[in-house]
Amino acid sequence: MLLTRRAIMAATAATAAASALSAPSIARAALPLKQPALPFAEDALAPHISAKTVSLHYGKHHKAYFDKLNTLAKGTPYADMELEEIVKASAGKTADKKIFNNAAQAWNHVVYWEQFTPGGPNRPEGKAAEELNAAFGDYNKFIEKAVATSDEVFGTGWVWLTRDDANKLALVGYEDANNPVAVGRPAYLGIDIWEHAYYVDYENRKPEHIKVVLENLVNWRVVGDKISAA
Repeated sequence: MLLTRRAIMAATAATAAASALSAPSIARAALPLKQPALPFAEDALAPHISAKTVSLHYGKHHKAYFDKLNTLAKGTPYADMELEEIVKASAGKTADKKIFNNAAQAWNHVVYWEQFTPGGPNRPEGKAAEELNAAFGDYNKFIEKAVATSDEVFGTGWVWLTRDDANKLALVGYEDANNPVAVGRPAYLGIDIWEHAYYVDYENRKPEHIKVVLENLVNWRVVGDKISAA
């Protein structure tokens, strides 16, 4: 399933209540918004994601989104908003496309790093396992679906575990910076398929990267807590 830019804009009027369930731990309002610290050492994801990739991804790319957002939002109505509020308020507004892109990417990456926090199970448990199995069959099929969904995204983007119109767990591909919260849906787990997320370690082998991440790195306690809160 691919959510295009046109679909994103058409869906901005959707109910936003569910998105609060997926809010990352950013408790601040008003500029400058600060990039949260990594919840682990840069080498903690190795050998699946190298310290070099984490250093570049977090220290260069993620930081740049916060820096650019702070510059763009200064002197605008967004200056007094929290990060997720900026994402929602700027979604679908052509004049604020740059603000949305940087806010969404800043938010996306906070969720991305948090889901790799060490110490939890690498397979879903409890309600999360029940819902995931009902939606996809089993965990291996979930991984297969994630890879297939990534192929529906042309160019850069994300694959998000969210909910569909029937409130069932679903994997959706979003182009560029787009994410579920921009259209009023929860964001439980995000797979970054921009090349900066994997190219140093996997070159053009994007499917391999996705499989390795889902088989080894996701802390399903973090993800499961979001699902259980639904």
